[in-house]
Amino acid sequence: MWSSTKLIPRFKVFIYMNYRLLLLSPLLLLSCRKSETISPTLQPITESVYASGSVKSTHQYMAHSTVSGIVDTIFVEEGEQVSKDQPVMRIVNATSRLNRQNSQLAADYEDMANNTGKLRQAAIAIELLSAKKKNDSLLLVRQKNLWAQRIGTLVSLEQSELAFKNTTTSYEQALLNYEEIKRELSFHSSQSKTNLKISSAVADDYLIRSLVNGKVYKIFPDRGELVNTVNPVAIIGDASDFQVELQVDEYDIARLRIGQTVVMTMDSYKGKVYKGRVEQIEPLMEEESRSFVVRASFLTRPAALYPNLSVQANIIIDSKAEALTIPRNYLLGDTAVVMANGEKVRVVVGAKDYQRAEITKGLTKSDLLQKPAQ
Repeated sequence: MWSSTKLIPRFKVFIYMNYRLLLLSPLLLLSCRKSETISPTLQPITESVYASGSVKSTHQYMAHSTVSGIVDTIFVEEGEQVSKDQPVMRIVNATSRLNRQNSQLAADYEDMANNTGKLRQAAIAIELLSAKKKNDSLLLVRQKNLWAQRIGTLVSLEQSELAFKNTTTSYEQALLNYEEIKRELSFHSSQSKTNLKISSAVADDYLIRSLVNGKVYKIFPDRGELVNTVNPVAIIGDASDFQVELQVDEYDIARLRIGQTVVMTMDSYKGKVYKGRVEQIEPLMEEESRSFVVRASFLTRPAALYPNLSVQANIIIDSKAEALTIPRNYLLGDTAVVMANGEKVRVVVGAKDYQRAEITKGLTKSDLLQKPAQ
């Protein structure tokens, strides 16, 4: 058993030690707070916008067929160089082929050179009526002379006049008929040739050609497969010139400009950093991703590039060789800082990177700041 007299001294010691700890606590807190005070420093700072994307061959596009049909012939192989307008693939369709043959037959049948007989027949009719007109004219003159001498009858004169008028009318009708036949033959000939061109153009749609000088990166269908107008049949692009297609968030797009420097890394070349330049900013936002497409060219690049290689990039917005900076976690709402004495001071923030922020107004490098309470 412990006696009460033995407990009292120990209780006094306990109270005394806790009293000293209570006195030291503010000093310990103050020393901890003082250890977190800093001063702004002069150092380089670079502000950038993060973007991700992939490598694209310049002029890269997905080739589509404008018609549906069966793949009859593939003229090139993947990785092969092609020139502009070079055939890549031929699609066949029986209906299109028969329509073209039918148009060819119609064009041959309606051709002017094959219908000269109709014109010749009309011309012969004109010649006959012209001769008859001259003969009836002579008979009319003779009948008039006889009637002037009171020879013959008035009925004979009237009959001669009527015959001449009928022949004249038939002659003029033959002339009009000749022109009408000529016009119709010319129209049908031109129309059949136009239909042949249309059928040939449709048939040419079944021949898929390269739109650029470049390389065939991918061929999707095999020979004998059915293709349509929706799915691509090949991917073709430049063989040596590449660019980067980046996705930039809508919150950052207003800060981008043509000509800004792009710093890039690729999973295929770990540890390597390459530079580029912003060349194009598409003005229409993609609604699903809420992002904009930004295209950049390479200023420095690896020796070998392939379409669709993944890229991580930082687009440089601002860069300064010497700026008054503080850690970003010392900012209070991006508009103020807390001085060592607890006073809040408003500041103007300039460029910011992931760790530090430039202070353009409100601080000097001799000021002492404390980290705001979280």
